[in-house]
Amino acid sequence: MQKMEKAYKEIAPRLRGLRDALDMSVADLAAKVGVDEATVAGYESGTIEIPVSFLFNVAQACGVDLTVLLSGGDAHLTSYSLVKAGEGLAVERRKDYDYKSLAYRFTGRKMEPFRVRVPAKEAGETHFATHPGQEFIYMLSGRLEINLDGNTVVLEPGDSLYFGSQTPHSLRGLDGNEAEFLDVII
Repeated sequence: MQKMEKAYKEIAPRLRGLRDALDMSVADLAAKVGVDEATVAGYESGTIEIPVSFLFNVAQACGVDLTVLLSGGDAHLTSYSLVKAGEGLAVERRKDYDYKSLAYRFTGRKMEPFRVRVPAKEAGETHFATHPGQEFIYMLSGRLEINLDGNTVVLEPGDSLYFGSQTPHSLRGLDGNEAEFLDVII
């Protein structure tokens, strides 16, 4: 089983278990997070890849920490959370992106910080995403092209971008190289 497939197949029963523990129907959860029932059923069965934005919405709607869904454990730190270089909780959001959660141990987070690596791609190979909230990107290495609903922005190390996540957006590394950045979702 590939790493990506394994990750969302492990999250699927946690999602179903949370819904059951809260005595929610599939229809109730679907309505709370703004997706259709078939999508929730697909996520819970492990037949559809689960986007982290959906899990974030479920965590908010159900009043639990995102860590419960991602790792099966509770976040428990309330004063501070240190994540050393190279550490972080791997979050499988998209097949070709490498996400590491940088605050997964902290309970009651108001934002979700990630270290993200995006591979180089051709212009036609990107896919647009939307999700609730706002997003802040700070470039660490490489060059990143971001298409924001038809507006193209190129970021280089030290550059930053803040945008509404409901704006359709796609990302790709440029110059044949991976791009790495800090991504904070609120």
